[in-house]
Amino acid sequence: MCFVLLFVYIFEGEYPDDVQCDKYYQCNDGVAKEKLCPDGLVFDPLNRHINKCDQPFNVDCGDRTELQEPKSSKFCPRKNGFFAHPDSSVCDIFYNCIDGDALEMKCTVGLHFDEFGGTCVWPDTAKREGCEAPQKKSPTGFVCPKDRPKNDDKGQVVTHPKFPHPTDCQKFHVCLNGEDPRDLACQLGEVYNEETEMCDAPENVPGCEDWYKDSDDKKE
Repeated sequence: MCFVLLFVYIFEGEYPDDVQCDKYYQCNDGVAKEKLCPDGLVFDPLNRHINKCDQPFNVDCGDRTELQEPKSSKFCPRKNGFFAHPDSSVCDIFYNCIDGDALEMKCTVGLHFDEFGGTCVWPDTAKREGCEAPQKKSPTGFVCPKDRPKNDDKGQVVTHPKFPHPTDCQKFHVCLNGEDPRDLACQLGEVYNEETEMCDAPENVPGCEDWYKDSDDKKE
């Protein structure tokens, strides 16, 4: 058996500190050794793995609110963990810090990083402030719609979604990475098919069958 503080006898194993969430005690052969989780991680007494230190969003620290002094670097407030971009207006980029080395990561288009959950979620769930950066516009004034990302047949968000021009059958728009708009056009004689997301013969696109005929009539 082992005793830790106040002469309380407990069985061998690992036990949390009363006030500091990243501190714990390892009891072996009747001797208690004070231990610290790697900076940024906290001790989870319910974890059945050998390494009981985990990300804070996976652990209920309860009243154990104190932590060790942080060892910060440029993008890592602590040596380990997932952290938001230091610019509060950049809500879709975050950093995975491992032993002080930061790996930049980007949320799927339309999502914001939630530091409390360590994941990317919808903006109304993340509830972060100051995220609205100026919208990019194409030369024709097209803006990529961020409130309705396109999904493919497997339900995955399309990386570079395409959108038809509202009034010109030959033209269409593409949003690079879902946010950088470009104005494009099919070659002469073809129109954009929203169903296939490719250029097609006019007779295959409802509403555009007579596009070039109408254009010729306007020229006469």
